[in-house]
Amino acid sequence: MLSKTLKIFVFGGYLFFASVANASDKECFEKVSRGIFKFNQGFDNVILEPLAKGYNKLPEPIRNGTGNFTSNIATLLSIPNHMLQGEFKMAGHATGSFLVNTTVGILGLANPASALGLKNQKEDIGQTLGSYGVGGGCYFVIPVLGPTTLRDTVGMVGDNLVDPFARITWHEREIKSISGTKVDYVGLKAATAIDFRGDNMTNFESLEKNSIDLYAATKSLYLQNRQKKINNSSESNDDDWGNLDN
Repeated sequence: MLSKTLKIFVFGGYLFFASVANASDKECFEKVSRGIFKFNQGFDNVILEPLAKGYNKLPEPIRNGTGNFTSNIATLLSIPNHMLQGEFKMAGHATGSFLVNTTVGILGLANPASALGLKNQKEDIGQTLGSYGVGGGCYFVIPVLGPTTLRDTVGMVGDNLVDPFARITWHEREIKSISGTKVDYVGLKAATAIDFRGDNMTNFESLEKNSIDLYAATKSLYLQNRQKKINNSSESNDDDWGNLDN
C-alpha cells in the first residue's frame, strides 16, 4: 500500500516539477485568501491566543519539555529530507539528536543532544522541492493552517505520507503491529502550534501593531522565511517564521 502511494506521489511530483519549476511566487485567489486570513485571525483571537497565554503561565520546565518533545518528533521527518537534499552530515546530526534525546533525554522531553553539539535543523518536503529548484507557485491561505504555496501544499501531503510519526498514527490501520491514533497526530500538531504561538506572543503583537496591511506583511514574512530555510540561511531561526518582528 505504501509503495503504491509513494509511486503515485512521485509521479505527481514529476508533473508538479514540469509545471512549476520556473514559477515565481504569485498571488492566487487573493480575495478568497484575504477572507480566509480574516477567519484565521478570528480563530487565533478566540482559540489559539487564549490557549497560548494559558500555556505561557505554565512552569518553564513544562513549556521547555513540550517544545523539546515536539521538536524531537519533528526530527523523524527531517532525517529523510536531509538525505534527499544530499546533506548527509546534517542527516547524521539529526539521527544522533533523535537517538540521544529519545533515550537520555527521556522521550525528547530534554535536549542533551544540543549540549553534545548535535544540530537539529527542521526540514520538510516543501524545502526539499525548493532545494531542487521548484518554485513556490501560487500563494494562498488555508483555513487554520495559514499561508502556503502550491509547492508547500504538495509538500504537506508528502510529509504526511513519509513522516514515520504520521505512519503510526494517522495511517495506523496500515500498520497493525504498532499502536497509534489520529488523535495522537492532531494532538502533536496542536501542541506544536500552541508552543510556537506562546513563544512568539510579543512578535505577533508587534507584527499586528506595526503593519499597515497585515495580510501583505504576513505573506512577505512567510515567503522570505521559506526561502531562507530552503537556502539553509544562518539567519533563519529553527522555529517556523523565526523572529516575527525582524
